[in-house]
Amino acid sequence: MQLPDDTLRDVTRRLHRAEGQVRAVSRMLDEGADCRDVLTQLTAATRALQQAGFRILASGLTTCLQQPDRAAESGYDVAEIERLFLKLG
Repeated sequence: MQLPDDTLRDVTRRLHRAEGQVRAVSRMLDEGADCRDVLTQLTAATRALQQAGFRILASGLTTCLQQPDRAAESGYDVAEIERLFLKLG
């Protein structure tokens, strides 16, 4: 299923944010930063990745509900979206 342009832009932005946060975690570890600060940054990266996944899933769910025949033809019926949701969570 092709993602709408606005979803693609949003997911890409979130992934870039997570990428920067992961680089920051690595740098912090190299510099011997306090573990609380490292974990805070790592949590932010994890959250950004999770939100990107949820945004993709929400787009798929919207398509599945609005255009069920098209979604099913693409292999994204409601059961598949549910499976992906459980996998993401």
